[in-house]
Amino acid sequence: MKIAILVGDGMSDHPIPELGNKTPLEVAKITNMNEIAKAGTIGVVKTVPRGMKPASDVANLSILGYDPKLYYSGRGPLEAANIGIEISEDEVAFRCNLITASNDTLADYSAGHITDKESKSLMEFLNESLGSDRIKFYHGKSYRNLIVIKTRSKDELTELLKTDCTPPHDVSGQPIPKNLPKGKGAELLIRLMQESRKLLEKHEINKVRVDLGENPGNMIWLWGQGTNPNMPSFSGMFGVDGSVISAVDLVNGIGRLVGLEIVQVPGATGYYDTNYQGKGDYAVNALKSKDFIFVHVEAPDEAGHNGDMRAKITAIENFDKFVVGTIWRYLKDMGDYRIMVLSDHATPVAIKTHVSDPAPFAMAGIGIEHNGFDSFNEKNAVEAKLKYKSGAALTEALIKK
Repeated sequence: MKIAILVGDGMSDHPIPELGNKTPLEVAKITNMNEIAKAGTIGVVKTVPRGMKPASDVANLSILGYDPKLYYSGRGPLEAANIGIEISEDEVAFRCNLITASNDTLADYSAGHITDKESKSLMEFLNESLGSDRIKFYHGKSYRNLIVIKTRSKDELTELLKTDCTPPHDVSGQPIPKNLPKGKGAELLIRLMQESRKLLEKHEINKVRVDLGENPGNMIWLWGQGTNPNMPSFSGMFGVDGSVISAVDLVNGIGRLVGLEIVQVPGATGYYDTNYQGKGDYAVNALKSKDFIFVHVEAPDEAGHNGDMRAKITAIENFDKFVVGTIWRYLKDMGDYRIMVLSDHATPVAIKTHVSDPAPFAMAGIGIEHNGFDSFNEKNAVEAKLKYKSGAALTEALIKK
């Protein structure tokens, strides 16, 4: 049996007055997701355990079948795993955004979605300027980068792990001082962030970006810290071998850590301009040799963070047409298959950040009966009264039952 899980990151939303109190998912043209709903069942799933933040790493770990309360150790090490950075027991990995600081305001969590080339140059510059035997800067993709800090003692390790660090996309437009790291380990982090600003504001790349009217990457923002997780293999958990397709390091990092093959798709950017059709085509090709595929598309989430309703609708439609549609058509011809589409969490455009709402899902395939709904959206998913208490329980039902 062939199995596909397709995630539109942050696709779920709240009713928007400008859309007649409908959500982007309700007004978007999603022929293929609606067909899956007609052919199977819809419902909601609690992807974020009670007490945990509604972050994409937590939610996607849950959807892949791993209880975050057992296996989650931070976002940094997940991204480090994807770019080949080994984290030792005395090291802590932090996500390191390149942001735009304007006076005392965090103006842009992504530095205008700075290019890979520019970001790499800036991270190499910081590593030469601020790096040391115990502090290393690593380029990831665009604004998404990493710092690894080697601690001097177990106490320092504990302090850094317990430091309260706020994701920059949660505080865009807010004052920097009140959102800086807090706790015993905060002093080192704040110093690095403040020194980075002094250096980056003078860098030629940022001078050019300002001249062009683009947001500069003039400061780093540290968050999402953690140490290496220890997770069982996906094939050991579910008895199938498979692949992951995503443009973001955290999802690919989870895949690598659990033994799934990472499929690189040319033109996959993690933004509005990502290669949707390429993701669909490469997923179909991967299913020809393996039984499971997990495809993740970041664009709806980015639109939510940007508060861009129209861009979110377009991203959802592109996800449906080029990713879901391509894979759905292939699987229908296979006969023996299961497919699931879902949002990992909601990123409402009105508030520009993640919330812990139960995520809507639709699934179809062998052994899955229709539960009476012919369109896929948040309202119908709630009314269907089918609820899974965790992403792990949902994925186990999809694969094992």
